[in-house]
Amino acid sequence: MKKTKRHIISKVYPGSIAEELELVPGDVLLAINDQEPEDVFDYRFLMNDEFVTILVEKADGEQWELEVEKEYDEELGVEFENGLMDDYRSCSNRCIFCFIDQMPPGMRETLYFKDDDSRLSFLQGNYVTLTNMSEHDLERIIRYHMEPINISFQAMDPELRCRMLHNRFAGKALEKATRLYEAGITMNGQIVLCKGVNDGEALEYSLQKMAELAPVLQSVSIVPVGLTKFREGLYPLEPFDREDALQLIRTVRTWQDRMMKKHGIHFVHASDEWFILAGEPLPEEETYDGYLQLENGVGMLRLLDTEVKEALLETEGDDRVRTVTIATGQLAAPFLEKHMETIREKFPHVRAQVASIVNHFFGESITVSGLITGKDLLEQLSGRDLGERLLIPCSMLRDGEEVFLDDVTVTEVEKKLNIKLEVVDPEGAALVRAVCDLPRTEEHRRRQIYEQTGSGYRGETECGEIDPV
Repeated sequence: MKKTKRHIISKVYPGSIAEELELVPGDVLLAINDQEPEDVFDYRFLMNDEFVTILVEKADGEQWELEVEKEYDEELGVEFENGLMDDYRSCSNRCIFCFIDQMPPGMRETLYFKDDDSRLSFLQGNYVTLTNMSEHDLERIIRYHMEPINISFQAMDPELRCRMLHNRFAGKALEKATRLYEAGITMNGQIVLCKGVNDGEALEYSLQKMAELAPVLQSVSIVPVGLTKFREGLYPLEPFDREDALQLIRTVRTWQDRMMKKHGIHFVHASDEWFILAGEPLPEEETYDGYLQLENGVGMLRLLDTEVKEALLETEGDDRVRTVTIATGQLAAPFLEKHMETIREKFPHVRAQVASIVNHFFGESITVSGLITGKDLLEQLSGRDLGERLLIPCSMLRDGEEVFLDDVTVTEVEKKLNIKLEVVDPEGAALVRAVCDLPRTEEHRRRQIYEQTGSGYRGETECGEIDPV
């Protein structure tokens, strides 16, 4: 059997099928049912059976053929050195709103890699433009029924989409969404809204055309373009103001009413930033349709509010004394201050001050906590009485590591501020536990914003994701 790729196992989970089979890191997966998996798509599909035969090569070159009886969709319980089991595919577009083009020089190399890989859409929720989805990929998605697929539409007018993505094939690529619709592949959509470009009448046209793909296209998020201070030489984009946000919210609500009557779903969702910019209250929980667009900053703040209240209902208050500081972006700071007031109703002697960190690194218009750097954290917290502990959201750190975007480490921050730093997971219960020093059982689950371990990125919002802490 000729091998073109080596699918090297990097981790074996305790109690898994792989451990029972005595597989170890360094073993190479050669085939499943006599077929070499091309990538993770093939691997997932081939493993979907109750009886499989796998061929594995051990470190000494010996090959083991192993017969496995399992649940239909149960996997081996391994991770591979390359999560995609193939090379990552870089983006072929030059979008006028691309956040990565707005990065300053001198940062680590992986932060400049632009992905547009349909496999990451299925695996990790990344948004793809379809311009880099080959016919082979499209056929496999349909054949394997891989879903959901998350798509960055930006505009449904083919000519406008070509201009926004700086790709002459970007308009025609929309035909792939129609193919996915006809095949019944669940999709989620995204529009990064740019003032004077794809808003107004262009947005109405886009929503009209996207509504024709519902309910297979089950949701569409609208997020404002993120603008850093590093835009010299790039397309001139302007920030949205309060009136723009109010108009966008009106548009979204009009479409939600239409889609509820037709399909029973709200379909179109505005990200949390729009309501904050407009000075409007957040929508009620039922309007989010189960938080389908959570990773795009749609409903994160509402969900956090619900989770904090639920956690407190299940927690017995007491007279413990504790003082902590929570560092967060400007966007979430007012909401966290309200949550701290709620916590004090049960824990009257717990004091948690919220430190709203201004993003000097990327520019003050960037207000999400996931883009706060270690340098800004140090400069703005130095000399302050931070109490017993400094809490930060897990989104501030590089996935799987204790490193901020600017390569400042947690250890450096702790040493220079002379305080223990605690990383808080996204859920409201985790926030309550961290503030009140209650027992914790979960591990950190960092929401990746731009950087994908192994050279990949989340789609543009998350060039704008809001982490609630």
